[in-house]
Amino acid sequence: MTSNNNNFLSRGCICKPSPQNKQWKVHSHSCAKLDAQNWLDKIKSPTEKEDTTEIVEVRFKNSRKDFFKAPTELNLVKGDIVAIEASPGHDIGIVTLNGITVKLQMKNKKFDNQNNDLKRVYRRAKVSDIEKWIQAVNLEDETMYKSREIASSLELSMKISDIEYQGDMTKAIFYYTADERIDFRDLIKILADTFNVRIEMRQIGMRQEAARLGGIGSCGREMCCSTWLTNFRSVSTNAARTQQLSLNPQKLAGQCSKLKCCINFENDCYLDYEKYLPDPQINLETEKGIAIFKKADTLNNNIYYAYKDTPEQMILISSKRAWKIIEMNQKGIIPGDLYEETKAADESVNLDMINPQEESLERFDKPEKTKKRPRRKKKHNKKK
Repeated sequence: MTSNNNNFLSRGCICKPSPQNKQWKVHSHSCAKLDAQNWLDKIKSPTEKEDTTEIVEVRFKNSRKDFFKAPTELNLVKGDIVAIEASPGHDIGIVTLNGITVKLQMKNKKFDNQNNDLKRVYRRAKVSDIEKWIQAVNLEDETMYKSREIASSLELSMKISDIEYQGDMTKAIFYYTADERIDFRDLIKILADTFNVRIEMRQIGMRQEAARLGGIGSCGREMCCSTWLTNFRSVSTNAARTQQLSLNPQKLAGQCSKLKCCINFENDCYLDYEKYLPDPQINLETEKGIAIFKKADTLNNNIYYAYKDTPEQMILISSKRAWKIIEMNQKGIIPGDLYEETKAADESVNLDMINPQEESLERFDKPEKTKKRPRRKKKHNKKK
């Protein structure tokens, strides 16, 4: 798939639009964070008053989405390509929601429902509008490469990661990332003279850049920030320690060079289960010796201990048993072993059994099948 088609996919199109075809066939549901389902379609609310205007939700490139007022005589539906008010000129977008669901979406995003500053929808996009829109989208990749060359020639420590042209080709938004404050006044003058458009510079963070560009994560699936994740929570190394993950920056960092957002997904669950586990700094005293905490299987409510004399041999016990031994030690009672009375002492676990990296790869080999001997055919005596 070409890069120009990818630019249309980032706007919610399943294919490159054609001015001659019906435009509602261009948009379709997809695995994207900006996709929305209108569950209240064709259902009129009895409490809603008839109004001459209707609010619709319009999608643009990547994460840009906004609400607009549209006259009811247009009868806009999801998937319509529309021309909307911009400053200056007009822009082209795709309707993603209409009807009652839009007001629920505005309430969810804490948007002022009585805002009179909403921009308008002019019309459904005409053939000339779509042709100019296609030309603008096709220029984005070439403009990005040239703008990077210009920025490097001016020795500016910034990276231009994405460009979005307005539908009427009168304005272009340049998205960039930078670690420091940059004076790009000279850059704007050169870009305006080179591309003959109005220039707008928008700085984004490393996480926003990864969300706009997309990619495949270490799990083999599309990155969460580019598919469904809309807000970015701060991720700390304490969450990795809680889940007993290896504190390796190469494994914990995502494509944005920050800690992976998925580290926070199960952190709350681990924190809840940790309440039922004893303090790792408490040692268990038995007749065989003092047992030290090694690791915890938090979700299964189990703990691995090892004696000081044999630290390489870990013993798995339940958290209930650990709490019981701690209570016995506080009362001055020393049990004979870590195991419960119903368990035998041969249930100790070696480190080689726990670490799957130490297992042999020969377990994936299929066993050779023995050749079956062909059966002899029975001879039937023919009756004379």
